[in-house]
Amino acid sequence: MSPRRSYDQYCSAARALDLVGDRWTLLIVRELLAGPRRYTDLHADLPGVSTDVLASRLKDMERDGLTTRRRLPPPGAAYVYELTTRGRALLPVLQALGAWGQAELGERRPTDAVRAHWFALPLLRGLDGEGVVEVRLEEGVFHLHVGAEEGPLYGDGPAPGAADALLVMDAATCEAVARGELGLPDAVRDGRVTVSGDGALAKALREA
Repeated sequence: MSPRRSYDQYCSAARALDLVGDRWTLLIVRELLAGPRRYTDLHADLPGVSTDVLASRLKDMERDGLTTRRRLPPPGAAYVYELTTRGRALLPVLQALGAWGQAELGERRPTDAVRAHWFALPLLRGLDGEGVVEVRLEEGVFHLHVGAEEGPLYGDGPAPGAADALLVMDAATCEAVARGELGLPDAVRDGRVTVSGDGALAKALREA
């Protein structure tokens, strides 16, 4: 394992960047906020990363106390990576970085990769309360665990069990929300997002 590079500056921002400033590290955190992930799943949802770089980053993150690796019991028998409490504490950092970067999104370029769950963090910024929200987009379906303090914040596919709210929207609407051009309550009022469900989250969105 290569030694960790350091800025050698007595500054908390510099120390933080010693750990998470390398390319791909924070995007790995973004993926692991969905809960434990296998290496192959991480590689599939981080288009552009090489296998060597991904393996190196995961080793560095484990060494630095941001992730752990464990073996699933049979019949899975595969290794998964998951965030530690220290790694999960990067959520507000990612949310702040995402909010700051909204202005850089612009229109989607033909070369841009996209995964439905990459919209999870922007949508979570627009939701208050607690509960499970299922989101259906043209790119796919994912679910959010709004207000979760432990465990996954989102996941691919339909919500496990009954969702408190179901949101259906087209790609243009979701991208506008991600860019900060359209608030989620405004999108609901404008009829660009269909909300169904009897949970408190669904009612709050319909009444906002």
